[in-house]
Amino acid sequence: MIDLHSHVLPGLDDGAEDVEEALAICRAAAADGTTVLAGTPHVRDDYPTTPERMEAALAELRAAAGDELRLVSGGEIALGEVRRRSPDELRGFALAGNPRYLLVETPYAGWPLDLGALLADLRAAGITAVLAHPERNLDVAQRPELLAPLVAGGTLVQLTAASVDGRLGSRVQRCAKSLLERGLAHLVASDAHGPEVRAIGLRSAADAIGDEALARWLTVDVPAAIVDDSPLPPRPERSKRKRFGLL
Repeated sequence: MIDLHSHVLPGLDDGAEDVEEALAICRAAAADGTTVLAGTPHVRDDYPTTPERMEAALAELRAAAGDELRLVSGGEIALGEVRRRSPDELRGFALAGNPRYLLVETPYAGWPLDLGALLADLRAAGITAVLAHPERNLDVAQRPELLAPLVAGGTLVQLTAASVDGRLGSRVQRCAKSLLERGLAHLVASDAHGPEVRAIGLRSAADAIGDEALARWLTVDVPAAIVDDSPLPPRPERSKRKRFGLL
């Protein structure tokens, strides 16, 4: 599996505090079946991460982790940073090092009126936004259809594994389920901040989905296309002959 959202890079934000904690996250991810892990530190006012610090932390962790799993970079970009930075500046935080994708943080409360325009501007500049954990936004929980025009415009949606399997509560899980049913989700990622806090790993979320083909698309096929800069694969059709666990 491929996890394109975690806070494994040491000393940059509210994730791993040091290399030892980062290595514990890497070991837990590898044990769960993850083969590629993106370190995506926050980029916002309280965590003013720079591309240089991100790349230095990535190099340090790669040297310490060895061949345990493949580590790639990226930033989790707050909307305020999207508003004030140029596309070229934002590409310094490209998801998995692919300048055509950017992980954008969804606020937990409120629905920014300019969100659609911001993401459309990124798209016009050749950058596809991957919208992180919108199922945890209160407005989206009440109106999942808010994401429909964004997805129609080319935005990808990333769900948190702990939302899908219920670890973040029933309200968030219901929203994640609704987004999956509506075809408004494209990736599942851990958003892990530590080996035990919002535990690293995608396996339990994949199992909760219950549809093997869809789970693979969310945790392997789509993230692999981003990592490899290959065309996004079509969403598998849902079987009508059986009922699935989450779906």
